[in-house]
Amino acid sequence: MPIPAPFVSRPMDIEKDWIDYNGHLNMAYYNVLFDRCSDEAFEAMGMGLDYVKGRRLTIYTAEVHVCYVQELHLDHKVTVSFQLIDHDAKRLRSYQEIRHVDGWLAATSETLSLHVDMAGPKVAPFPADVLARIEAMRAAHSVLPMPERAGRAIGIKRK
Repeated sequence: MPIPAPFVSRPMDIEKDWIDYNGHLNMAYYNVLFDRCSDEAFEAMGMGLDYVKGRRLTIYTAEVHVCYVQELHLDHKVTVSFQLIDHDAKRLRSYQEIRHVDGWLAATSETLSLHVDMAGPKVAPFPADVLARIEAMRAAHSVLPMPERAGRAIGIKRK
């Protein structure tokens, strides 16, 4: 089965309890949407719930950089993309975008994730079978350009 580049989640609804007192999606729930897509992508790479339960190996998030581009509201439906932009024996670097189903960009996220052995817990290398699936996704995603918003730093520009 061909690996989609980028990986795109199933369509997702904005839930009523996620709307804040400003009338739009609370910032924390953008991360919920990113996380749900990541779970789907991790499942595609062999690191879903069965992996966690059966092999006691999992993914922890080490660092995240989110950019909020355009507000989301209760009546919006979105998809989230996942692009694997780098990896090594123990880590994944990914870039994600939340897009309204009409195509406009709502938010971006860049994440550094760690592969963890739950017996420690401690950072551990990916097993060979999972690493092969990660490498296949990375190869499929390598044809995509480096996202313009990837690698950004937070700062205040001075004149």
